[in-house]
Amino acid sequence: MGTTASAAPPTAPESFHGNGMMDSRQSISSTSFQAVSLHNSKAKSIITNKVAPVVITYNCRQEFQIHDDLPRTHYKMGRISDSMPEHLLVQGSYFMVLDVFSKADVLNTTCSCGAPNFRQSTGSYPVFGMGQPSLAGFKQVLQTLQRQGNKEVIVFCLREEPLLFLRLGDDFIPYSPRRLENLHEQVHGLSGAPPVETLELSMRREIHDFARLNQNVFYVYNDIEHFKDEPHTISISSEEDIHVTEEVYKRPLFTMPAYSYHRLPLPLEGAPAEEQFDAFVRILRETSCLSLNRDVARPLPALLFSCHVGVGRTNVGMILGTLVMQHMMGAPPPPPQFWFIPISPPLRPSQVDQAIELCSEMHNIKQAIYENKKELETIGEEDQSQVVVCVSYFLQRALQGLEQYIYLILFNAYLHDQYPLAFARNFSQWMCANAWVYRLLACMNQSELTAPADLVTKGARVLVSDAHNAPDVLSTLKEVKVANFRRVPKMPIYGMAQPTSEAIEVVLAYLKDERRKHKCVLWVNLRAEVVLEAEGQMFSIREASCPDQPVSLYSARTQDIQNLETALKQELARAPACLEVRLNKDKQAKVFQHFQTLQDIFSQKSICQPGLNYHRIPLADRAGPRETDFDQLLEAMKHVQAEDSQAAFVFNCASGKASTTTAMTIAALSWWHFTGFPEFGEEEIVSVPDAKYTKGEFEVVMKLVRLLPDGHQMKREVDAALDSVSETMTPMHYHLREIIISTCRQVKSSKTEQESRALLLRSLQYLERYIYLILFNTYLHLEKTSSWTRPFSVWMQEVAARAGIYDLLNQLEFSEFENLKDSSLARLRTRWQEQNRSSAPFRGELI
Repeated sequence: MGTTASAAPPTAPESFHGNGMMDSRQSISSTSFQAVSLHNSKAKSIITNKVAPVVITYNCRQEFQIHDDLPRTHYKMGRISDSMPEHLLVQGSYFMVLDVFSKADVLNTTCSCGAPNFRQSTGSYPVFGMGQPSLAGFKQVLQTLQRQGNKEVIVFCLREEPLLFLRLGDDFIPYSPRRLENLHEQVHGLSGAPPVETLELSMRREIHDFARLNQNVFYVYNDIEHFKDEPHTISISSEEDIHVTEEVYKRPLFTMPAYSYHRLPLPLEGAPAEEQFDAFVRILRETSCLSLNRDVARPLPALLFSCHVGVGRTNVGMILGTLVMQHMMGAPPPPPQFWFIPISPPLRPSQVDQAIELCSEMHNIKQAIYENKKELETIGEEDQSQVVVCVSYFLQRALQGLEQYIYLILFNAYLHDQYPLAFARNFSQWMCANAWVYRLLACMNQSELTAPADLVTKGARVLVSDAHNAPDVLSTLKEVKVANFRRVPKMPIYGMAQPTSEAIEVVLAYLKDERRKHKCVLWVNLRAEVVLEAEGQMFSIREASCPDQPVSLYSARTQDIQNLETALKQELARAPACLEVRLNKDKQAKVFQHFQTLQDIFSQKSICQPGLNYHRIPLADRAGPRETDFDQLLEAMKHVQAEDSQAAFVFNCASGKASTTTAMTIAALSWWHFTGFPEFGEEEIVSVPDAKYTKGEFEVVMKLVRLLPDGHQMKREVDAALDSVSETMTPMHYHLREIIISTCRQVKSSKTEQESRALLLRSLQYLERYIYLILFNTYLHLEKTSSWTRPFSVWMQEVAARAGIYDLLNQLEFSEFENLKDSSLARLRTRWQEQNRSSAPFRGELI
C-alpha cells in the first residue's frame, strides 16, 4: 500500500483489447477515473492496493473505490455504414432510433393533442387511441382528455417491444432499438427474453454505462431515411437522464386520483394470444368502474390505447374497449347468425362490425381483409420471383386480418357469456371449453380448393408415382400386388399402401376366398391429397419445385377432394399433352390416355363386388385424428358390423404406414367393443433405457390416466391395440409409443432451431395422437350402453371439455425434459394451425 499527493490520472495507453473491437479508446482505468472526475478535482490523496484505488475527498468527507468493471465481454461495436462512427451496440445488436417520425402522424395531432394520430372512436363511447408520445406529449394528452370532461382515465400501452425515453432539453423523447438489417422495423417477438419492463431496465443500465465510457455521450439516430448529420449525440450523465416506459406512464398515478395504467403487450400482426386476452380480462375484473355493478351515476371512464404509430394494435385495443363499453351499457343478445364470418362485402352488421366501424378512422379490419384478398386476385405472373414474394405477403396479411376478426367475434361471444358472471372463467379456459373453434381457425386458408386443374398441364405441378414414395418394406407386392399389406392378428382388420385397381381386385379376392370368407368389406381410403390412376399406376399431385412433399387437403371435406380429382381428370382428358411425371427419382415425360379417380375405381368395383362399402376419410400422417374423424370411422364400422358380423375392415393411405396404423388401431379398439375384449397377459417388464417412455408413461399421459375413470385400464387397452397393430410392422420401424420418444430424442441432436422446432412439433403431435386414442377408448366404454348414439365429437365437447381435457391438451409438453419445452407448441392453437399449414404456394383464391 502506498500514498501519492497527486490526483492526476495515469497516462492512458493507446488502446485496450477487451474483445478486440476497440483500438483507439481510453484505457479502462482512465475511463473509470473520468467517471469520478468531479470527486478527483477535490481529492486530497489516493491510497492504492491490489484491489482498487481508494479515493479520499477533500476534508475526508467521502471515500470510495474505483472499479474497472464498466466494459463487459459481451459489449460489441458496430456502425451503420463505413462513413459513420463505430460505437457500442445495445444488447450487442441494436442501434437506438427515434421511435416515431413526423410522417407517421397522419392525423397531424402531435402539436395540438400531444401524440401522433390521437383520436376518439365515433359515437358516444369515451374510447381513444394514439401513437407513441414523448413524456411532455403524454402530459399534454392527459390534459386534453381532462379538458374534454374525462375525469377517470385508464391507459393501455400495447407495445411488446422495448422502449426508452432519453432526455432532450425539458422533454424525454422515445427511442427504440433496431437491428442493422432493418432499421425501420421494431424489435418484436423476442423469444426467451425477459419481460419487456425488465429488458428496458437492462438497456437503460447498459446505455448509461456506454455513456460513461464515452465522456457521458451516447449515439442515437433521428433520420434513417437520409442519414443527414447522423448519428446524433445525447448527453447522459446519470440513469435519471433515461426513462423506461413505466416511469412515463405510471407517475401520473400520484397526481391524478382517477388514473390507472396497464401494459398489455399485443403482437404486431394477427390476433392476440389467449394469455393476452386473459390479461385484459383480469384488468376488467379488477377495475370496479368497468364492472356491471359500477355506479351508473358516474361517467364512463376514458379508455386510452397506445402502440407505436397508433394504427394496428391501437385499433384492436379500441375495438376491444368499444365492445366492453357496449356490454357495460347492456348489449343485446347476439343475432342468430352470430358465427357466420364473411370474407368480402357486403358484410353482415353485428356488434363487432359496429365496433369496427366506430374505430375505423385510421384502419378498418374488414376492409383490409377484402383489399388484401383483391390484391391476391390481381397479382400478375410476369415476374415470377416477385409474384412469390407478393403473394406470400398479401396472403399472410389477409389471414392475419381474418384471424383478428374471428378473435374479436370470439371475444364478444365470451363477453356475452362471462360478463354477467363477473368473468368466472378467463378467456383461455373459455376457449378450451369451446375447442372446436381452434379446428375452425386452423382451416382459414381453403385456397387449395380453388387451385386450377391446369397447373399440371402447365408444368407448375407434376404427377408423382406412389411407388416412388411408398417402398414395399413388407415385401407384399408379389403376393397381393400392393405394398405393405398386413392384418391385425386374430382380427379382420387389414392395412396397406395405396392399391391400384388391379391390386384392389386381388385384395378383394383374397378376403373373399374359401379361407377367409368375408362377404362384406368396409374399405376406407385415408388419403388427404388428390390421387389419380393412369394406366395401372397411382399418382398424386405435387409442386414441381417440391416433388417429395404432397399437397395436403387435410382440412377439406371428402367431397371437395373428390371434386378436385374429377376436375383434374377432365382437364387431362381435354389436354392429353406430354406430362412431366416422376416414376422414380428421375423426371420423365409421358403421355397418358386414360385417368381414373379413386371414386371411379371403387364405384366400378362395387358393381361387380357386392358387399363392398367404400369411404374416403382423410387423416393427417403425423397429427392426431380430429374428433369428427373418429365419428366417421366408428359410424362406418357400426353400419357394416350391423349388416355382417363377419365383415372385414380395410384401410389404406399412401404408404400404409402412419395414417393406416392409426385407423387400424381405432378399428381394433372398436372391434373389441363390438365383440368383446381378449384376455390380456401380465404387463411386460421392459429393461431398456427410458423404458417408461417406451411404455408411453409420459407425465402428461399419466396425468390423463389419473383423471379418467379406470384410466390405467383405458391406457392398457390402447397399448394392447397398438402392440397388436404393430406386431408385423418391425421392418417399418413404426410403433406410436416408440416413435414419440424416438422423435423426441432427435430434438437434442438437431442442427438448427428450425429443425429442432419441427421435430418437437412432430413428437408432440404423436403424443397428442396417443392421448386421443386413450380418450376414444374411454368414450367407447362410457357410451357403450347407448350404442354410441352420442358422437365422440359431442362427447368431447359435453363431457371431456367439462372435465378439463382440452385444458390438458392446451398445455401439452414433455415436462420431464427441460430442454423440450416450447410454450407456443404446447398450445392447441399453434399445433392445430401447424397441422393444417400447407407447404405449397398459394394457388387458388382466398375463400
